[in-house]
Amino acid sequence: MSEQNILEVRNLTKHFKAGGKQVVHAVDGVNLTLKKGRTLGLVGESGCGKSSCARTIIRMYDPTSGEIFLDGEDITKLSQKQLKPYRKKMQMIFQDPYSSLNARMTVRDIIAEPLVAHGIVKKKEQSNDLVYPMLERVGLTKEHANRYAHEFSGGQRQRVGIARALILQPDLVICDEPISALDVSIQAQVINLLKDFQDEKGVSYLFIAHDLSMVRYVSDDVGVMYLGQLVEVSDAGEIYRNPLHPYTKGLLGSIPVANPKLARQKEKSSIEGDIPSPINPPSGCRFHTRCPYATQACSEAVPQMKDVGSGHMVACHLY
Repeated sequence: MSEQNILEVRNLTKHFKAGGKQVVHAVDGVNLTLKKGRTLGLVGESGCGKSSCARTIIRMYDPTSGEIFLDGEDITKLSQKQLKPYRKKMQMIFQDPYSSLNARMTVRDIIAEPLVAHGIVKKKEQSNDLVYPMLERVGLTKEHANRYAHEFSGGQRQRVGIARALILQPDLVICDEPISALDVSIQAQVINLLKDFQDEKGVSYLFIAHDLSMVRYVSDDVGVMYLGQLVEVSDAGEIYRNPLHPYTKGLLGSIPVANPKLARQKEKSSIEGDIPSPINPPSGCRFHTRCPYATQACSEAVPQMKDVGSGHMVACHLY
């Protein structure tokens, strides 16, 4: 394993029981590698398993099978007590800034809670020297410290969530759609804040988002996920310049173009149909029920991820 990898995921699988003998195949055989100081964007439709994958990686969910390595250490089967030292190295920014903050706690106590949990300070009252600079770092002031979450806008709440995640100076931060609930102008501010912190501290991000144009701006590498599986992985420039998997082409074809003339010239490659149920995923390639290029082999054999050159990985029978 490369010493430069902050995160390596091998054949990660997470299934949920759905009543009776039914099983939700949320994550199936995902392999990911994230190098230190880089950002890996994870994209796909709603319900494709991105958030389940992220929460399994950070061990909010126990994996059904597979392996998770954080900075070379296997954390797959560690108990919650054994995981505590690793929690300091990996933090999460949640999608919803409204439900991810405790309404009964002040902003200072919310941000100070990780410091107390990991023994950096003994009491929250002793945390001001660390909390106040972090508040200013995320665009707030120490006057905000004694306010409650309901007194803030959505963008300000997300900044509090970011401050809580970054206060421990983790090596890995999982960003689970941290900008989807924010106005466009606020999105840019939050993204620039994360990038500045990465440049300063060398933190690595696993960035989950629906906005493909934003993912292109943020990410060094991009992974495309469909129905619990990765179908394509490459560096961001290559995957936007030369998408190979039909699903990736469909996602990129859905990006709006502001110029009407360019929009008319743009190739139409929208994805038809709805994503199948993860309780009963299609056989073979899971995308074959919606793929315009599907053949008989696509419904019979699962395509293996293969390198088609320069580290561009794709799981498709066309290649």
